[in-house]
Amino acid sequence: MPEESCKATDLTRGWSALLLWCLPGIALLAGLHYEKYRLALWIPALTVMGGGCLINAARCGRMHCYITGPFLLLAAVYAAFSRFHLVPMHPAIFLDLIVAVAVLACLAELPLGRYRKKA
Repeated sequence: MPEESCKATDLTRGWSALLLWCLPGIALLAGLHYEKYRLALWIPALTVMGGGCLINAARCGRMHCYITGPFLLLAAVYAAFSRFHLVPMHPAIFLDLIVAVAVLACLAELPLGRYRKKA
């Protein structure tokens, strides 16, 4: 798929970016500061972001979405497990790890290219 047609289907543009990543990102930050609502904000936010990445990877082949999609969904599952005290939750470390993986995945686009080439 040529890069121009990939850009046309990339969900990281316009309103979809706002709804799929910006608003959930705000929810993640809000949850860091409001412990009472933390998991009620984080679980849906991570699920929306991860789902958006998986859809984006399938639609346009966005390289970092192949990494961040599954990772964010696993983070949502981890957060849900922490709700039932099955795993420990250290909120600041948890969000730092999410940001670090997202940044590294985006940096991986530098040598690998922004879009996966389809045969």
